[in-house]
Amino acid sequence: MRPSFIAVAVAATLSVSACSKEESDSEPVPTTVAQPQELVAVPVLDPATGLIVAQDWELVRANCTPCHSAKLVTQQRGTAEQWLRMIRWMQASQNLWPLDDNTESRIIAYLADNYPPDAARRRAAIPPALMPPNPFSRTE
Repeated sequence: MRPSFIAVAVAATLSVSACSKEESDSEPVPTTVAQPQELVAVPVLDPATGLIVAQDWELVRANCTPCHSAKLVTQQRGTAEQWLRMIRWMQASQNLWPLDDNTESRIIAYLADNYPPDAARRRAAIPPALMPPNPFSRTE
């Protein structure tokens, strides 16, 4: 005689509930709900340059990329003072044109806000005493 559909269904239900009872006894039920991770805003990048699209980014593009790649900007980090020193160095040794005060302050504000110092991005310079001898140096 074949078992009836109801008998099979009841047996299957009892079997499943017995298995889940055994599993629930062996594993504690969590009493807290996992909190979702905090969402982090991802900056929008200009597809042509890779610069962060924020106030005055076009000013940075117009004044920096005629001489070098925007990649050189995006790889650097600095405070407003450090960015100002880099601009002064470029003006003194790389023929960067003079910038009016308003343009310069807006460029520095953009750079300091969007490319600030980050300890995880750049190591400190190696002290000269720890550097290996330079075989190409002309000093003896």
